Amino acid sequence: MGMGEKLASVAVAAGLLAGVCAMPASSGAATTPAPPTLVWIAGCYILPSTNPWNTPVDKLPVRSDSATFIAHISTAGHTNLHPDFGGGGAYGIPYMVVPKTQPLVPINYTAYGDESDPGPFPIPKNAPIEGGSSSTGDRHVIVLQQGTCHLFELGRAFWAGNHWNADVGVNWYMKSNAKRPLYWTSADAAGLPILPGLVRYDEVAAGHIDHAVRFTVPSTQKGFIFPATHYASSSTNPALPPMGLRLRLKASYSLARFHGQSLVILKALKKYGMIVADNGSSWYITGAVDKRWNDTDLDQMKSVPGSAFEVVNTGAIHH
Repeated sequence: MGMGEKLASVAVAAGLLAGVCAMPASSGAATTPAPPTLVWIAGCYILPSTNPWNTPVDKLPVRSDSATFIAHISTAGHTNLHPDFGGGGAYGIPYMVVPKTQPLVPINYTAYGDESDPGPFPIPKNAPIEGGSSSTGDRHVIVLQQGTCHLFELGRAFWAGNHWNADVGVNWYMKSNAKRPLYWTSADAAGLPILPGLVRYDEVAAGHIDHAVRFTVPSTQKGFIFPATHYASSSTNPALPPMGLRLRLKASYSLARFHGQSLVILKALKKYGMIVADNGSSWYITGAVDKRWNDTDLDQMKSVPGSAFEVVNTGAIHH
């Protein structure tokens, strides 16, 4: 996870995605808007319905530079969508729910302590690590505390006997829309929470996903779009996608040949889209670890080309 150079100030735009959840009134008598759909895990809703993660983007305008971004993502690596989860539980990012009474343990920061929230955190020593205990990758550790609705996320985390060593850590409050301070990172390079963007088996089994999905691209520019707050690049190439860029599957792209788990996910990508959250492989969307994923079903998504997506306008790029 790169830090990126920090600037002294930024012009802060307000009202990102404001009002896009509003339901239009029909002609004649006024109608009552339908209640927003909330994403729930273990008695906690995962960010307010007004949060960008939970906001539909199917009606937003397309950015004028959409084709440039799409082309670059595809020419820089894989050209098709790829589910980065499955494999009988071998792939994806794990998370754990702990009770309100979970004991706190110290967190020792090894890289970005000045941009991290101070411990202790209620993360047990047996919390699952992305890629397993011997992983050399991002080693994300994610814990949601039931009863408080605080989400604790660590990056490059290692258990060290009586505490966690981690590059970075954040204590997110799931009832708040608060972002990280400008130019601050998180356990994700974009300064975003990870759990709200994971594809989870339980929601797919229920037949609908009501939030945007986290995905990666090989290279990014020195810039971000809210709700992202951090960049991980020194490049000023405007063809490179910024962190926080929001894409959606085109409404015209037919889903007639898809079924099962893939169909549910692709429908969500049309309505809620996906957000650039980190540098990685092109078009890789992230899901939670779960042994119940059907790899044959998920493989259908690998036939969806990047050209089937478009970039929507959710605000200015901040440098």
